[in-house]
Amino acid sequence: MSIQNLAEVTAALPWFLPALVFVLGACVGSFLNVCIYRLPAEESIVTPGSHCACGQPIAWHDNIPIVSWLLLRGRARCCGRAFSIRYPAIEALTAVLFVACWRLLPVPGPALCGMFFVSALTCATFIDLDHMVIPDLFTLGLGTAGIALSFLVPSLHGQHQPFFMAASLRSGMIGLTGLLVGSGLVLWIALLAEAVLRKEAMGFGDVKFVGAIGAFTGWQGAVFAVFGGAVVGTVWIALALAWQKFSGRGARAGPPAETPEGQPAEIGLGVHVPFGPMLAIAAAAYLLVLHGWVDDYVAQAISLFSSV
Repeated sequence: MSIQNLAEVTAALPWFLPALVFVLGACVGSFLNVCIYRLPAEESIVTPGSHCACGQPIAWHDNIPIVSWLLLRGRARCCGRAFSIRYPAIEALTAVLFVACWRLLPVPGPALCGMFFVSALTCATFIDLDHMVIPDLFTLGLGTAGIALSFLVPSLHGQHQPFFMAASLRSGMIGLTGLLVGSGLVLWIALLAEAVLRKEAMGFGDVKFVGAIGAFTGWQGAVFAVFGGAVVGTVWIALALAWQKFSGRGARAGPPAETPEGQPAEIGLGVHVPFGPMLAIAAAAYLLVLHGWVDDYVAQAISLFSSV
């Protein structure tokens, strides 16, 4: 199909490309489910193929993202075991995020980079919720990918100079600055908090994760992820504590928590909770919706302070 024909199809059927992007996102979400389960266990994400907990392989027609779960009513065809609703939820979430990237970011470069970024954020989020750790693949690896894409896709950071090399260098420096500022900011916060509280306040994985976020969003996005993530975490934990108090069922709606010794615990003072999901939510919000407002606010603040 030529570009002209594609443009004609898009004009006649404006829902066509978003629908394709949604399907692509659902398929990627299905793959993310595999990564979320297997990577922490250090298992191959390629072999063996998808299989039920009873050991039977899952046929392709029972492994269609979202659709198969609905048709099978959340149960395996082979043995009737229940499949968690989290599987189609992650597929649907990824599909929606892909469509948001396509609709809200410039096409194709930044949109495709955004799809890659939100996929990594989604995977890191659920691994951190399950295991309270973010693998290096989603910190060091994601940061490296962010720097590489900054050089290869200058429009990722809004660089559109006539000469590709100049735009590439400027974009690469923006990504590198974001990585260094993001990781440096969180490192200093962690060190100061540890000095005051006399105990570890933030894991080093969060330091690397914010650096990776900065490589994709620039230093403004990294800073927003830190403070926006803190707001997300405060609201999330407050709602979980309210649910715990009034329902009497424990804070099941909140993030997992554990004692400094690694034992499961209810949310409260002195326990550890994963910060990665909160950082990821704030980073995605900045990338898709808030970057214009945040960047304008930061620019005005810098202008105000520099004129004093």
